[in-house]
Amino acid sequence: MKLMPQEIIAHKRDGLALSQSEVEQFVSGVVSGHFKDYQSSALLMAILLNGMTSDETGCLTEAMMRSGRIVELPEITRPKVDKHSTGGVGDKVSLILAPLVAACGLCVPMMSGRGLGHTGGTLDKLEAIPGFRTNLTDAEYRAQLASLHQAMIGQSADIVPADRKLYALRDVTGTVESIPLICSSILSKKMAEGIDSLVLDVKCGIGAFMKTEAEARQLAESLVAISARMGKPTSAILTRMDEPLGHMIGNSLEVIESIDCLKGKGPSDLMEVTYALSAEMLILGGIESTQEGAMTALKSAIDSGKALEGFRALVEAQGGDGTVVDNYKCLPRTEKTKDIVLNNDSQMYVESLDARSFGDAACILGAGRASTDSIIDPSVGIELLKKVGQAVQPNEAIARIHYQGIDLLEAAEARLVKAIKLSSKKPIVSSLIIDRISHENY
Repeated sequence: MKLMPQEIIAHKRDGLALSQSEVEQFVSGVVSGHFKDYQSSALLMAILLNGMTSDETGCLTEAMMRSGRIVELPEITRPKVDKHSTGGVGDKVSLILAPLVAACGLCVPMMSGRGLGHTGGTLDKLEAIPGFRTNLTDAEYRAQLASLHQAMIGQSADIVPADRKLYALRDVTGTVESIPLICSSILSKKMAEGIDSLVLDVKCGIGAFMKTEAEARQLAESLVAISARMGKPTSAILTRMDEPLGHMIGNSLEVIESIDCLKGKGPSDLMEVTYALSAEMLILGGIESTQEGAMTALKSAIDSGKALEGFRALVEAQGGDGTVVDNYKCLPRTEKTKDIVLNNDSQMYVESLDARSFGDAACILGAGRASTDSIIDPSVGIELLKKVGQAVQPNEAIARIHYQGIDLLEAAEARLVKAIKLSSKKPIVSSLIIDRISHENY
């Protein structure tokens, strides 16, 4: 029976489980415009507050996936494996991982998103490269996967159109953190892009949407279970996101750091996460059978330069300036910088770097979005000169702000000063890898 939007909203407001029909009516209404933005926002908030059962979440995921065209890639003979991160600060892993695992024998049909809240977006980073196009036609996408075995694109208008609308609304209505909405958003896109299997980076901590390990584990288990229900083997790696990943935050800055990683000069924390996810992809795709074999293959692809050349080929194939690999001057950069120095009068150690505050500060500078129509400034960002556990001498800079406007600088600087904590005792630095949730258990 067809229901009015307000009836479906009221059912979820009152804590009831929505039927498959109600979920499908909601999704089709979002696409057709029958559900107005204010009504969709009301239902999103009701879902955030009251949750969804696993059946509801599964129905929502499938309805969203079927709201548009589903890509099939029978002509691609390589294993098709993608990776997705639930979002963090300084997380540029996708830029390193795609050419890296493609160099090891996988095909990576990666459909990525833009910045959401305080977290950066893969598409925004890539578009910092002059000329880079993320809106490939279907023919271009298929041809590139066949020749380069990798492509990094945004959602076309006809793939999961329901998520395009809901994703934007979640960002500006305080409904980002809902596990059912996260699951359906991630998996509807991934299942529509023609993959065989999927690896997830589920983050927890100050800079993640899931603040605790328990929340992240719940999300990871839900994602893996729904994927299994849909016939796509999926593994999730739980990782920490308490301090920014790597040293760079901001679009051009993160492109530079990604290329440095492919040249074998990446920071240890960023490479730890990249290697863990990449190794899982090689194993899930059947290229390697052990962690040891996967790590050997990955490091060889970097040492030989094969992964770096794969990134250059990816950039050039999608219209970007491939000389970025050799010369970072083609990237938009600001000439204005200011160092953050705290008033320690003796040697101290970095105890913590609040990742959320760093992400918010980057947004203030213009590296992220405050609203759906915000314009990204690819040149601005923050450079971490010190990481947790490192010593800080008197008058030594801990971070460097790359900025354009003095008013934005002052607002960002105020947040960063509060986000940095020093200690006289050197803290213990833990591995960023917490656990692995395998599809074999579902």
